[in-house]
Amino acid sequence: MSTQINPRSLGSFDSVKIPEFRNLVIGRFCFVMALRMMTTLLGWWIYNLTNAPFAIGLLGLSEIIPAISLALYAGHVIDLSDKRRLLIRGISLYFIAALTLLLLSTKNSAQIFSSNTLTVCIYVVVFCTGIVRAFTGPVFNVVLAQVVPKKLLQNATTWNQASYLSASVSGHAIGGLLIAGLGNTGTFTVIVCLMIIAFVVLTNIKSKPPLNKTSEKKTWDSVKEGLHFVFKTKEILGALSLDLFAVLFGGAVAMVPVYARDILKVGAEGFGFLNGASDLGAICSVILLTAFPLKRKQGYKLLIAVFGFGICIICFGLSKLFLLSFIALLVSGMLDGISVVVRGTIMQLKTPDNMRGRVMSVNSMFINSSNELGQFESGVAAKLLGVVPSVVFGGCMTIAVVITTWIKAPSLRKMEY
Repeated sequence: MSTQINPRSLGSFDSVKIPEFRNLVIGRFCFVMALRMMTTLLGWWIYNLTNAPFAIGLLGLSEIIPAISLALYAGHVIDLSDKRRLLIRGISLYFIAALTLLLLSTKNSAQIFSSNTLTVCIYVVVFCTGIVRAFTGPVFNVVLAQVVPKKLLQNATTWNQASYLSASVSGHAIGGLLIAGLGNTGTFTVIVCLMIIAFVVLTNIKSKPPLNKTSEKKTWDSVKEGLHFVFKTKEILGALSLDLFAVLFGGAVAMVPVYARDILKVGAEGFGFLNGASDLGAICSVILLTAFPLKRKQGYKLLIAVFGFGICIICFGLSKLFLLSFIALLVSGMLDGISVVVRGTIMQLKTPDNMRGRVMSVNSMFINSSNELGQFESGVAAKLLGVVPSVVFGGCMTIAVVITTWIKAPSLRKMEY
């Protein structure tokens, strides 16, 4: 590692003292906040253009198709490329996408284009961001392992998750408030500014060349090597599978625009708070876990947390009160925060440096993409069952997945690190 620390007792703030890690965390914070604001705004915008919950689900599908299709190839490219260069290029392309959406949101565009045309344009831009995401999403976690010593990876991973979740809650909540105060165009302007800040901060990270010289290896052989590692490492596979199905069926947040406008009737302001509730709960958990990390029975606690997450989703689905809905999402976020930290730590500690790109890309297929698949599943279920039954169904399925995992995967239940 290019950055060294003096040998001493490890503390909660040791990784934060490394300048490159600070730049990574700050840059990612601004970038993720911009993306979460964009997600919040697009869900609200699309629903108001179409008045169809299913249209919200199609947003997730538009991004997930290219993200999943390119994920394995992206992992191969990441392992053989300069990570800093990929990161900067990715943020630059996201900036172009945000700028395009900004132009589409103006009054002139509304006068020139019909609602249907604007909706199609939004889906096309989101599809393009899915291509970029396949490369940009995993590379953040790969760079993390190259800017801190291995003995600080667990601490750095927790801080990294804290930054990510802080940005998420800020982006969701502030996004809703900005929509109410500044409108769509003003909110997109803030998003573009945040991406510029992220770009500037991340340029301070030094070049991160590939750690392995396997350019002569065929692409498919390299991809298979990454897949083989994930499927033979039971701790990684078990944690990824559990979180995949939990997020897939428990994606109640996708229906928050419907709940805010039509069921709870709290408008854009309430929409922002509901959208940020789960992330607020998650960041509270991560802060506590940074100071008091889990010492034992991490696998057992992971399963209990996901079970409780399913209960919270059912409560949210049945609630007709804003405060109860907010609390249900808040607690679900706290439980999800435990899952995020446990899974993230397993990924970082169990993955060899020369395979991080491929393994993190598989992770993005299982986990990051499950949010969009969950969004699409929620849209389909809402169309078939109705909004409230679809959310309750998702919570019940999450509980069923945990019970099945508890019975079928005792090694995950007993796992410790």
